[in-house]
Amino acid sequence: MLFFLCWQTNEAEASSSYAVMDASTGRLLEGSNAYEELPIASLTKVWTALTVLDAVALDEEITISAQAASQEGSSLYLQVGEVWTVESLLHGLLLQSGNDAAYALAEFTGGSIEGFVQLMNEKIKYAGMENAHFTNPSGLHDDNHFASAKDMADMLRLALQNEEFKAIASAKSYKPKERAITWKNKHKLLHFSDEAVAGKTGYTKRAGRTLVTYFKDGSKEVIVVTLNFSNDWQTHTTLANKIFSNYDRVKVVKKGKYSIFQDEVIEVKNDKYLLLTKAEQKELRNVLLIPRKQVANAPYIWNVYIKDDLALRFNVTKLK
Repeated sequence: MLFFLCWQTNEAEASSSYAVMDASTGRLLEGSNAYEELPIASLTKVWTALTVLDAVALDEEITISAQAASQEGSSLYLQVGEVWTVESLLHGLLLQSGNDAAYALAEFTGGSIEGFVQLMNEKIKYAGMENAHFTNPSGLHDDNHFASAKDMADMLRLALQNEEFKAIASAKSYKPKERAITWKNKHKLLHFSDEAVAGKTGYTKRAGRTLVTYFKDGSKEVIVVTLNFSNDWQTHTTLANKIFSNYDRVKVVKKGKYSIFQDEVIEVKNDKYLLLTKAEQKELRNVLLIPRKQVANAPYIWNVYIKDDLALRFNVTKLK
């Protein structure tokens, strides 16, 4: 029995993963165990925030319940009966990682914690993520609450497409109108790195230290996720700098009209770019998938490969 307990502890400490993603396209650039399902702690709150923002307005008001006020772990110390705006609670959620804010927002948005968790998991399924499942809005440990580093990067990438989320997650500090206090963003890199724009921290004993960061250097954008990395600040900086140094932002498809056969014309409405190494730039190939004639309104699909690996896919408009 003693040997079994020691094995369990070592195994938990050994489980870690990371992913580095092109934030513009969602292409995985680098990773280790990137698809392994692991606890992510408070990184969950990225998805909590997006689920809230997709359903309610920032100026709506929430009365704090006893269940929300009594949540364990990191807290804003909300009091039963206080009234807070969604906007203030979302700042407390993402900057200070308040578990009480997570539950207050979840109850308000989903009607109950169970209803909100269902919304979270429906969004996961709709987004096509196969290695994530949540049981609560805060990230407190549960054996059925997990995500992969790849899916976590996808979650932040999708969340950043929401301008309200991006503004909140990138705020270095915030003064809620409900209380005479200033919340400072716990993500240290946002205060000391010009390239670190937004992100979220996390920690539980079972998950270890977890971190997700969105970096931007000129036109290059990457998302870095580490799960159970002790030196995560340095790891994120090193991984982002590696991509910025070794990858170029390359135009792989030029916008314009293209003739297909003799009687068909397609249009690419925007230039398409990828982050590529010098070696990858020599291995590009474009493949256009043409729909069968009998399938009405089926789109043309343009694929960009690096050797045999699909790097980019998008639909193309048919003009005639």
